[in-house]
Formats: sequence, structure tokens, C-alpha cells
Amino acid sequence: MSTSIPSDSQQKSNGISKLFARQNGRRHQEHWSSPFAAKRIHLIGIGGCGMSSLGGVLIRSGAIVSGSDLREFNGQTPLEEMGATVRIGQAPMNIASDCDLVVYSAAIKPENPELVEARRRTIPCIKYSQMLGQVMRYRTSYAIAGTHGKSTTTALLSYILRQAGHDPTFVVGAHVPQLGGGSGVGNGPDMVVEACEFDHSFLNLSPKHAAILNIEEDHLDCFDSINGIIEAFRGFASLVPEDGLLIANGEDRHVAEVISEVRCKVQTFGFGKGVIWQAADPIHKNGNYEFDVIFNGEHLFRAQLGGLIGRHQAANALVATALAHRAGVETQQIAAALNTFEGAKRRMTHVGEVRGITLLDDYGHHPTEIQATLKAVKERYVGRRLWVVFQPHQHSRTRFLLNDFAKSFGLADRLLIPEIYFVRDSETMRDAVCAQDLVDRVHAHGGNADYIPTLPEIAAYLKTHAQPEDVILTMGAGDVWKVTDDLLHRLAA
Repeated sequence: MSTSIPSDSQQKSNGISKLFARQNGRRHQEHWSSPFAAKRIHLIGIGGCGMSSLGGVLIRSGAIVSGSDLREFNGQTPLEEMGATVRIGQAPMNIASDCDLVVYSAAIKPENPELVEARRRTIPCIKYSQMLGQVMRYRTSYAIAGTHGKSTTTALLSYILRQAGHDPTFVVGAHVPQLGGGSGVGNGPDMVVEACEFDHSFLNLSPKHAAILNIEEDHLDCFDSINGIIEAFRGFASLVPEDGLLIANGEDRHVAEVISEVRCKVQTFGFGKGVIWQAADPIHKNGNYEFDVIFNGEHLFRAQLGGLIGRHQAANALVATALAHRAGVETQQIAAALNTFEGAKRRMTHVGEVRGITLLDDYGHHPTEIQATLKAVKERYVGRRLWVVFQPHQHSRTRFLLNDFAKSFGLADRLLIPEIYFVRDSETMRDAVCAQDLVDRVHAHGGNADYIPTLPEIAAYLKTHAQPEDVILTMGAGDVWKVTDDLLHRLAA
């Protein structure tokens, strides 16, 4: 397959392919030989999960990294401690005079002042996914795609490989405490990346092996329908070369459409019979699942998930197992890693216990994710009242999936909804739907929901109304996590 990246309007004339030419014309499998060393690379939108992780990889690869974002972000301090120069606010002056390359996130618009300045100065400019694809060319790469579960599965595979001594390079769209963050550069031959379908980003990657966890409607601000999403995933699957392997959900009808014409070897996974990788006889204790790992009808081992909660995590673990098996990891090493992995940050993270109240936080922002997470919480905290604070992410997603969202909170005893987190949408889309619309639709489906505009107001409300033995779960891809942090201090005080 081709390893060249799509060109920005300035890219060809600036010789981007020469800037990061392969040394000796081959991949370096034994040691990290970085083509990015000493290059000055500026990241516009460095606060995004993927962008900040990429920044970490580039720094550890010897690049001189700077970046900017509109607001402070969770991973800012670790990046600065690693050596990145981070500016809050975006202006032409943020780009160094001797900058070699500008990388911008999918959320950056053409009129961004830094992007305009870089193009005026004929500095090569490429998207985040294109840069990630360049990095992947130097490793045996594993790309994890799907509407849900990408971050956890990517993190888990990276953890398994590291525990087995493979010393992988990885980029995860979330902070992973056991991995020291969301990115790492190892001397081993493997690289594991999270592959996002937004803006067709994953079509710029260079995977040797890949996984498709599931396919559902999402990102309908850049896809016109589920058919467009399926077509994008079909393009992603086609990137895997003939000697590569694709692990695919054998119980998802949309995935079945995608894998029907791929050129590589395909291995399916699922809970039922008829798949290559099966999670058989699943049971759980307080939400922690265990199951038999069956490969081609042969029992490999009994998996126990010590730190992951919910049945959906068994599926994610099965995919990580399949890819680790492909990488040559021994089954006993896989089993040990599955039992000790504690998950990625904001994936049903236990924030704290105070006054008998349990505080949890989760990144879930799609109806299917919400349902799976609430089921897992109920299995973990049996019989306890569940408060859910859900911050809708994007007006477009809320509008397109309004009815699905309204039906997804059936397991919540109380639901509190603040203003929709505004990102990427136009003002016209912003005016088309509001948080109260979702509250009204939840009521129409028999749910118990209240609209409370701001996060501090929600924290104050919960401080007054939550009781011992209650469980409070914040959910969303925005800054709703601030509620549990705020509430932790309010209750402790």
C-alpha cells in the first residue's frame, strides 16, 4: 500500500516527504531511529487527546515541540514538563521563525490565525492523522477503530505488549496511568494507535494490522448517513495489506458489510458461536467479568478482568488478546495483563468516596456507550441510587441522536443535564437544539431529568440532595468531569 500522505496546498512545494525521509530507505525494527529528531514541530489544537499524545511521541522522538490551544487542558503540565512550549490562545507569533512543520487537529478551521500564518510562510502543514500516519511507517503498526471502545482497547493492547517486554510505541486518545500517559515511545518493533473516524482521519493511517470494534451512527456533522460511515470504515479496512490481519466484530451487521471485500486475513470476534475469537461463558462479580478465550474452537485460557467493569469490556479485552496473540505474546502473559489492567482515565474512573457517596467519571457521549456504562455501574453498585450528570457533546450530535439519547438513561434514578458542550458546530446548529430539548424528550420516555445550566450549579445541587450510599456518575466528552472534582471538595469541606 502507499505510505505517502495527502498534500496540503503548500505541502508538495515544501518537500514534506524529504523532511521525514526514511533513513537508509527501510524500517528500523530494533531501535527507535527517529526522522523527527531536532525538527521544530508546532501543533495547533495541542489540547485534544490525540494531539497531546502525538506531541508526547514527537518529544520522545527528539522533536522540538510547541503548540497552542484556546484553553488550558488536562495534559498540559505533563507536556510542558517533557519540554513542550504550550501557549494558551492562538496567534501568528506562536509559530517559531525556524519552524519545520505545522500539524493541526481536525477541529482547526482554515481561517485559524496560526494556520493562515504558516501557509503564508510556506511552512508545510498537515493534519494530525497525516502526521500519525507518518510516524506509523516506522513500526509494525496496530490501529484500533470503532464507534466505541477505541481508547480502552488501544490502551489495553499497549499495556499487554509492555508487560510482555515488547516495549511498544503507542498513541491513545486518553490518559492511561499505568502507561505513564497517553503516549510512549519504545525501542520495540510495535506501534499501537487509536484510529478515529471523525473527518475520515483514520484513512491517513498506515496500519499493518487493525481492528474494527463496532460501527454505529456518530459524527453526523461530517457524515451524511450511516452509509457514509460504513464507506469510511471500508476504506480503513482496505489500508491493511495482504499480509496483515483485521480483527472484526462478527456480531455487527455494519462491520459485516465492511469486511466482505478486504484483501487481508480477517478474524472475527464475539460472544456467540461462529466467530474465530469467542468470549465464552462470561460471568461477573460486582461488574468484573471473566470468560473463556476460545480461538478457532480451542480453549486458550480463562480471562479475568481485574480493573475493567462491564460486559462491553470483555469484548474490548478479547480484541486486545487477539492482536497481542498476533504480536507473539504468550497466553499466560496476556492473561496476567488482563487481570491487572486498570483502564484509561475518564473510562468509568473512580474519583473518590466522601460521606458515603461514590463519585465516578466517564467519557461516554454516545447513546450506546451510555447504556453499556450505566449497566456496568448497576452491576457494580447493586441496589444503590444512581445520579447521572450528562453533558451533551456537540449540538449536531445531540440533535441527530436526540431520541436515542432520551431512551438511553433508563437505568439512571436521577438525571441532571447542563448546557450542551459547544465545539466544532456552527451557530446555526447551536440554535437548532438545546439541553432543555433533551430533558423534555427524556420526560416523554418516562425518565426523571432536570436541566441545570452550569456545572457549579449542578455541584451545589448535588451537595444538597445526594445522600450516603448514592452513586454520582458524570458523563460526557466535554468538561463535565469538573463536577465530580468540585463536589469532592464541597463534600469534604
